[in-house]
Amino acid sequence: MKKRWIFSTVGALGAGTLAYMLKDEERRGQWKGKAQSLFSKAEGSDLPVEAAGNPQEDNHENTKMVSEGSQFGVQYYNELTEKEREILEKANS
Repeated sequence: MKKRWIFSTVGALGAGTLAYMLKDEERRGQWKGKAQSLFSKAEGSDLPVEAAGNPQEDNHENTKMVSEGSQFGVQYYNELTEKEREILEKANS
């Protein structure tokens, strides 16, 4: 019984506070702007992962790093397949 009373009181206080804060048009605009900026941050539109594979032309250090990184994976794969090919040739000889 006490839990229901506590939840009802907290809900009523929250609703009253929200109504007071949104009563004025200027405050409503401020809260709307804050909420929009909070949601845009939560969406993660500026994640570094999204820009990692597509560096801008004006940032040459990142362009060089990405190009070297992409070659590393190709080189590793080629070396691995070459070693496997050598092992298979030795086994078949």
